[in-house]
Amino acid sequence: MNKDFHYFATYCAAQLAGYSHQESLDICYSAQFVDMCSRTLLATIKGPAAAATTQLQLELMSARTDVIGLQDITRIWSSFHFLPRDLYATRRLCTKMYLNKYRLICGPNGRLLSDTVELAAGKNLQAIGLAMHVLADTWAHRFFAGTPSLVINNTTQYFFEIMPDGSERKVRFRHSPSAPDDLDEGIYSSSIYQYGENSIMNLGHGRAGHLPDYGFARYKYMPAWAAYDEVIKDNPSDYLHAFAQMIYALKYLRGEVDVFETERYDFEAMEPYRERIESIILRRQADASADWQAFGESLSGQEIEDFDVGKYQPEYMDADEKHKDDTFLGRFILAALAQKSMVTNRIFKSGNLTAGFSVDFRENGLAGIRDFARLVSSMNLTGEEEDDQV
Repeated sequence: MNKDFHYFATYCAAQLAGYSHQESLDICYSAQFVDMCSRTLLATIKGPAAAATTQLQLELMSARTDVIGLQDITRIWSSFHFLPRDLYATRRLCTKMYLNKYRLICGPNGRLLSDTVELAAGKNLQAIGLAMHVLADTWAHRFFAGTPSLVINNTTQYFFEIMPDGSERKVRFRHSPSAPDDLDEGIYSSSIYQYGENSIMNLGHGRAGHLPDYGFARYKYMPAWAAYDEVIKDNPSDYLHAFAQMIYALKYLRGEVDVFETERYDFEAMEPYRERIESIILRRQADASADWQAFGESLSGQEIEDFDVGKYQPEYMDADEKHKDDTFLGRFILAALAQKSMVTNRIFKSGNLTAGFSVDFRENGLAGIRDFARLVSSMNLTGEEEDDQV
């Protein structure tokens, strides 16, 4: 998903869930910041590198693709953008390495989604916003995995867009990062085909470009992981469910719902606005920010400022070490460390080393995981029972 959904649509969902204007702004800012918090940005503000929730293209181009490098990439992308749906999925007649990657395929309503939302319960608005980003991406990024894999993430010549009238049009992919997608002609930029299984070009939905991030998109293709059977992706339906599930999850996190359950959607809260929401999702445009912004402002009667990546950086940099965790970005960083720790631990405990080892710091101390010292300190100070693995 893009800024239009992670920022403006998340604001709208927070409004419908009962949050105030300022609370909604903090939640949607944190949701969008997940796409911005790279190691480059963290180095600029002197934050912990392990709190990175994304990787810039330049960072990826220079990333190692040996075992250690691949584990690092997987920890970031599986934790925040391609949350695995079923870490214990079965597959006959395949290697252990392939099965481990197959189990990382993203999808909604998995056990890890419950873990993500529950991890944010009782926490700050930054943790809530981060969880909403992860939740939304389980819908947009389903069928792709947050680890480099040609077998899982590749596309073939059989890739068709399903048009509003039901007709089909062959999608043309090109590698031209600076050229905008041509929605009228069905031409989309994508990563370059690389036959190497672990090439960085085969990460996530890079081979399908930005097409999975468009709310209006309906398409079908034949991925290798599905034994080349046809798979149909219906973004309008998925994005509508993502929005309704965000409202439900946000109500849970606000304390209005006692227990978070998967496959629950608050369509009732959005019913008075459903036609408008569906029209925004279905409109064929590369950026729906203006439409979502206008809808959000009609809900709150307040102006929604545009996202500014540098808004909270001075506060963090000017704070002394003792108070950095009390800043907006300090709270986001703790939430990011907790989410990455939790997901990595779940993957590790499933017997899958694709995201690396999960160290029990209560037994082994902080050796090798210095960047998580803030998370450990926060847990000890608050007395909260967080996952003890990083």
